[in-house]
Amino acid sequence: MHDERAVAASFNKLLADVQGKPEQHVLEQLGIRTMAKAVYTSANIGHYGLGFEYYCHFTSPIRRYPDVMVHRILQECLEKNLALDKKMDEKCKHCSDRERKAMEAERAGNKYKEVEFMQNYVGQEFDGIISGVASFGFFVETVTHKCEGMVTVRDLNVYDDFRLDETDYALVGLRTKQKFRMGDLVKIKVVAANLSKKQLDYEWVPLKKGISNLSAGPGGELGKKGGGIKSSNQLTGRQKDKHGLKASNKKKK
Repeated sequence: MHDERAVAASFNKLLADVQGKPEQHVLEQLGIRTMAKAVYTSANIGHYGLGFEYYCHFTSPIRRYPDVMVHRILQECLEKNLALDKKMDEKCKHCSDRERKAMEAERAGNKYKEVEFMQNYVGQEFDGIISGVASFGFFVETVTHKCEGMVTVRDLNVYDDFRLDETDYALVGLRTKQKFRMGDLVKIKVVAANLSKKQLDYEWVPLKKGISNLSAGPGGELGKKGGGIKSSNQLTGRQKDKHGLKASNKKKK
C-alpha cells in the first residue's frame, strides 16, 4: 500500500475499531511506533501524520531548545532581517539526538515506576494484552495497570515447543498449534519485579480447559471458544533483551 491517504485512512479505521476495547492502548502505541522517527531538519519535509505539505513545530511558552530556534527565525522574518545560519543542519541533528535521549530516559523512568508499583502484586493474576512477540517469549501489558512484562519461551516449553512465526507476528506451538499473537488477550501471573533491572516477569495462566487464548486484535476472535488448552506452566522465567517483533518507537513530526 503506497498511497499515503489510503495508509492514513487504514490507521484511522483501526483506531476507530478498537475504541473502548481492552486492546485499544496497545494498538494505539503500535500505530505510533510504526511511523518514522521524529527529526528536526532545515528541509521542508511536511508532516506525514497530519498530512501537511508545509509544517513547522514549536511550542509557546518555550519548552525545548528547538522552540528557541524557531522563535528566533520567526522574529527575524517579522523584522525582515532573515540571516542564513550555516550551522542550522548541525543544530537540528544535535536537537534530534538529544530529544531521542530524553525519550529514552523518560521510558526508563516510567519502567522503573511500573516495576516498583507491581512489586505490590507479585503472585497475583491479571488480564493482559500481548504487546510484542519475539523468539524468546512474548510481552504482555496488563489491562488494568498498563504495566508490561515478559512471558518467556522457557516457561511455555512446559506446555509445548513454541517457535516464532514472523509472518503472523506469533509464537506457535509445534504440537498443539496454540498461537500467541500480538493483540491477544491472555491471563498472566506476576512472578517477579526486579527494580535494579527495571524488569517484570510474568507467567502465562492457561484458561480453563476447552478455551484457547482469545484474539483481541483486528479480525480476532475475542470472546469465542477455540482449541483446548491442556496444561499450565508453573516455572518462573526471566526476561532477556527486547529484540524481536516489538515495533520500534517511531514517530514523525
